[in-house]
Parts: sequence; structure tokens; C-alpha cells
Amino acid sequence: MALSAAPAGAQEPGAPVPAAELISGEPHSMPIAGMITMVDIGAHSCIPCKMMTPIIEELSTEYEGRAAIAFIDVWKHRAEASKYGVTTIPTQIFYDTQGKERYRHVGYLDKQSIVAKLAELGVE
Repeated sequence: MALSAAPAGAQEPGAPVPAAELISGEPHSMPIAGMITMVDIGAHSCIPCKMMTPIIEELSTEYEGRAAIAFIDVWKHRAEASKYGVTTIPTQIFYDTQGKERYRHVGYLDKQSIVAKLAELGVE
């Protein structure tokens, strides 16, 4: 299943992006309209971010089609940090289906906590 998000610099804005692409580290238009969205703002080289990588990869697969799980590397795309108001990484931001920020966490966040927050926001 493809989610509707446009990576920065995409040739066709609004073109569907596979869920796996959302965790590539590249910026995307977030949150995904009509879906619970979790964006992990971090860097591929940051130690706690590296610890979260397998969790984000697992969740991306497990929740594909039910929630959007994304990762943005702000060491490679520095402007994204200010766009999301992030000063410390990793930071996880959860959005509801209307695109409203519902929860923000700074630091490492374990899989159980992410799953619980997604459930709290209505993801089955």
C-alpha cells in the first residue's frame, strides 16, 4: 500500500510514497492526511537514534496501511529540525487523523510505548 506524501524535491507533488520510503531519512510532507502519523526526528549517526532504527523499521511494516511511521534525518536535512520545533534528537511527534499534534517525546522511546500511544490515538 502506498501513502500519500511527497518527499522533498519529488517530481510529482502528492505522488504516493511507500511506507518504507517514509523511514528513509528524507523529508516528507507530514503528517499524512487522514492517518495517525508518528514522525521520529533524529539522525542515522546519533546513538539513541540508532537504537530506535529497528523499532521504527518494525513499526513501519507492522502498521503499514493503518498508521504512517516516518523518520527524518535532521543532520542531513537541517531545516527540518526548525520546521518541527526540534532542538534535541531523537524526538517523536504523534499526530491525529486531522493532522493535530497530540503528543511529543524527546529521547529514546521503546516499542511498547510507541504501540501504546498509537493505540491511544485510535490505531487498531
